[in-house]
Order: sequence, then structure tokens, then C-alpha cells
Amino acid sequence: MQIQIKNKILELTEGDITEQTTDAIVNAANSSLILGAGVAGAIRSKGGPTIQQECDRIGHCAVGDAVITNGGNLKAKHVIHAVGPRMGEGDEDEKLKNATLSSPKVADDNQLKSIAFPAISTGIFGFPLERCAEIMLSNAIEYLKGGSGLEKVVFCLFGDAAFLVFKQTLGRLTE
Repeated sequence: MQIQIKNKILELTEGDITEQTTDAIVNAANSSLILGAGVAGAIRSKGGPTIQQECDRIGHCAVGDAVITNGGNLKAKHVIHAVGPRMGEGDEDEKLKNATLSSPKVADDNQLKSIAFPAISTGIFGFPLERCAEIMLSNAIEYLKGGSGLEKVVFCLFGDAAFLVFKQTLGRLTE
């Protein structure tokens, strides 16, 4: 499913984010930038050790911020590591909004044309999927309405249930 926002594309797809051919994929990172489980683990497995080595050199990323590394052996040339909130830490909605907006800003700063997002913080960090979809999609839409150089933003969702929640939310936001 895709929609057009100005002259840009916002697309929803179900699948493995490590297979995306966008210029960058977004990693649902932790602030230590340790590629552990979930999306980060898949990126580590398929991308190889150079991504973790770059993360180690960077060392830290605050919740709500994002940093960029190379994509190692991935199809995407870059990985943008966005640190989302853990449920219960406080001010989670604002922190997820900031992580969502930091990612395309990093992409723009690096003259990238396309990025793919996962559902940040919905795995081990425990963020509710419906709230995540609302926050991430509404902020991505607003970002694309601005002066971004991005041409395409993909939300690559793992599993039919996540895809359906994002599809319904996108439909509601663009009525």
C-alpha cells in the first residue's frame, strides 16, 4: 500500500526490513548502540560486523535521537539507528515522535532519497503497536509535507498483524 504526499511516496509493506533496497533502513536501537535482538539482531546477522564496529566507535545515542552507520552486507547502504523509548520510562510518546523525526533528518543530512522504518519500540521495549502506528505515521506524513529531500519513506512491518494496524491507521490519517 502506498500513498503520495506532495511528490513523495509513503509506503507500507510487510516483510523483513533487512531485505529493503532503500538507501537506509532504520534500526530500532538502544542507547548503547548494541545490536542485540529483534530488528537489531537481524541487522547484525545479515549486515556483518562492520555495523556494530561503527556503533562501537559512536558509542552512545540518546533516546529520541538517531545516528547513521554504513549498511555492511545489507542491500541498504546505510543504517540509521533510532533510539525509541522503553514503556514506563516516562514521556514515551514524545520520545517516539523525536526518534521518528530524527531518522529522516539524518537521512536528509546525508542526502539520502529513501528510508525504511520498522515499528520502533514495539518489541522488547513494550510500546503499544496502535500508539506507535499513530505517532510514527502522523509524524512521517508531516515531515514529508515539509522541505525534505526524501522521495520515499517505507514502513516495513514484521507480520500481518502489525501491517494491518499500520494500514488502518494510515487510512484514518489520510481520509
